[in-house]
Amino acid sequence: MITENTKIAVIGAGPAGLTAAYQLTKHTPNVDLYELSPYVGGMCRTFELWGSKVDVGPHRFFSYDQRVNKIWLEVAQNDYDMVKRLTRIYYNNRFFAYPLKPFNAFANLGPFETVNCIFSYLKEKVSPTPLKNDFETWVIRRFGKRLYEIFFKTYSEKLWGIPCHELDSDFAAQRIKKLSLSEAIKNAFAKSGNHKTLVDEFAYPLHGTGMIYERMAQAIRTRGGKIFLKTPVQKILTQNRQVKGLQLVDGTQKEYDYIISSMPLTQLTQRLDEAPDDIKAKASQLTYRNTIIVYLNIESNCLFPDNWLYIHSEKLKTGRITNFNNWLPSLIGNPERTILALEYWCYEIDEIWKSPDEVLINIAQEDIRNTGLIKGANILDGYVLRIPKCYPVYKAGYKEILKPIEKYLATIQNLYPIGRYGAFKYNNQDHSILMGLLAAENIIHDACHNLWEINTDYDTYQESVIITKTGLQKKS
Repeated sequence: MITENTKIAVIGAGPAGLTAAYQLTKHTPNVDLYELSPYVGGMCRTFELWGSKVDVGPHRFFSYDQRVNKIWLEVAQNDYDMVKRLTRIYYNNRFFAYPLKPFNAFANLGPFETVNCIFSYLKEKVSPTPLKNDFETWVIRRFGKRLYEIFFKTYSEKLWGIPCHELDSDFAAQRIKKLSLSEAIKNAFAKSGNHKTLVDEFAYPLHGTGMIYERMAQAIRTRGGKIFLKTPVQKILTQNRQVKGLQLVDGTQKEYDYIISSMPLTQLTQRLDEAPDDIKAKASQLTYRNTIIVYLNIESNCLFPDNWLYIHSEKLKTGRITNFNNWLPSLIGNPERTILALEYWCYEIDEIWKSPDEVLINIAQEDIRNTGLIKGANILDGYVLRIPKCYPVYKAGYKEILKPIEKYLATIQNLYPIGRYGAFKYNNQDHSILMGLLAAENIIHDACHNLWEINTDYDTYQESVIITKTGLQKKS
């Protein structure tokens, strides 16, 4: 419970950390927020590039959770609009609906490949592939082997850098748990589907995704909270499994009663003096995937209508291409040009991570020309952004490693790991916002929310509502 003398530290100024600090400063100014980078927003940052505003990759905010939507609207006010969602799979020089729509997919694949897909799917109905708790068998069992090979295998292996049989089934269970070929066929004949990824419209800030988090930061400062940018935290200080404070990289130590941490879980665990060696050893076995985003300035204003495309071709190195001209007009500086963002995923040991910017720009230019998407348009400029530790890797068996770490950290009084990095969960914005909200409630109201239970597949909502142009509306 907060008193006038309570001191709170929040580590990380991404959606989770900022939301926690934003809520806490409504009750006390004694909140210090520490951020490693020079910016707030984390992966949801917006920045100016070539006269336009761009995000760090595509960010679609959508939630059915009333608590999450209320806080988003509180910050956005009326400065948002609704964006029509169009995201497709680009494979074999053709566009496929995403999520898959059987008639569209089969029309693009042609009769021979369609027969292969249907036969493969029916085979699974008659003699299902045994589940091995991995992504590969999970998806094959749902869609059949041929559809898995075309629409899931290549993209997933680009993203994670490991074979799909080494990827835990959790990734599939969280991202496509309710989608199957039979449901897709049923949705094709219905007016709308009920699968979460089928949402075809979402609320988006007029000045980019980062607008929400910049406003949260401003509110924190206005209320008396402090934000320290370019200030990395070296370790969290504990005594008898209770938070005592933190130490900065420069050696400075500060006392705190509570600490909310969204620093990578691996770093947090390694930097706890009291953590047993076996817990630290387990933390060292968890890995994160890095992202390189190459932005290209194209001398054309009519390339393709999608917000972003999933690239399933093995011949192309990029895995996703975002078209920032297809979001809101308020973001576009020069309407005669288009900014595309090509994503490349890697580990720190990979050669591409260490490559000079000019090499990466050349790779992106070659990729985009090989897609045929820009035809003969000129590429005027390129810009490279590297983001370390973006995605927690759900390698098969990771839960057996993670569970003891979670159990140990839960015994440290007044320490709350949250967010994609901090909880080692493949969060979207809404999941991270909810974790920040509930972490703040644990401190403000002595609530007993188990933050480890909040995952990307959570289904329990106080009341199912969505954001529309006129505000909150009950989900029909």
